[in-house]
Amino acid sequence: MKISKLRLLLIFLVLVILLAACGANDDTSDDNVGALIDYTITGIEPGAGTTTLAREALEEYENLTDYTLEESSTAAMLAALNEAIAQDEPIVVTGWTPHWKFAMYDLKFLDDPKETFGGVESIHTMTRQGLEEDMPEAFTILDRFYWEVDDMEQVMLMTHEDGLSFEEAAEVWIEENEETVSEWTDDVEQVNGESFELVLTPWDTELASAAVLSEVLRRQGYQVIETPVDPSVMFQALASGDGDASAAPWLPATHAAFYEQYQDDIVDLGANLEGAKIGFVVPSYVDIESIEDLESTN
Repeated sequence: MKISKLRLLLIFLVLVILLAACGANDDTSDDNVGALIDYTITGIEPGAGTTTLAREALEEYENLTDYTLEESSTAAMLAALNEAIAQDEPIVVTGWTPHWKFAMYDLKFLDDPKETFGGVESIHTMTRQGLEEDMPEAFTILDRFYWEVDDMEQVMLMTHEDGLSFEEAAEVWIEENEETVSEWTDDVEQVNGESFELVLTPWDTELASAAVLSEVLRRQGYQVIETPVDPSVMFQALASGDGDASAAPWLPATHAAFYEQYQDDIVDLGANLEGAKIGFVVPSYVDIESIEDLESTN
């Protein structure tokens, strides 16, 4: 028995509608970023302030209730980001600027309407109590130390693109920015091999600033020891006097809890860099603009 063309057309239309409905209910469709990333945010070290804020974001945003923060390391996060971009796949990572990845890749921060990551931040210089009296030359340099986001990113880019160590990159940057460095060291007397300990968090941003500061202090006559530690240990070291200074604390949000705990026992010299930012970062080809655009599992 022949089927009329009209009936065939009706059957075809029904099939199209059914397939469309199935696609709409399939949470692995191309426009569902949450499903495509398996409802997982790729993070960094568990002890990092960024990780603490990312956990809070997952609690604050109702659409992120069922998301998982994958805590590993900065290197692992960057490897995952590189792999996703190479395959043109979506990924959401905990990210920050200054960082060389923003120069290497076309990335964007997701809008954070609840301001769980605290907006724009500053990186501060802090010292132990009594440093000004014990080491006035070092204290003066630390108090004057200030540079721009572009300066820090230049150092980081040299380590990534040119294969230099942070120490080598710092030497190159200092040679190319003598006028800036002279503003930190002008009329500061040389010392004779005094030991100085700089504590820092093991981020590229802080490795860059520590390398530059260490080299400047060495040229001033200090024997500088750099000690990378978790943020909580960094603040504790300054408060107890086990470390002399740090150029690594991020405020007002990232390290707020540690600062509030130890602020009475440390000296805050203010910002050494302004315009820093932390948040959820995606490649620009990912078609969402806000944390609230990430779909829930429901």
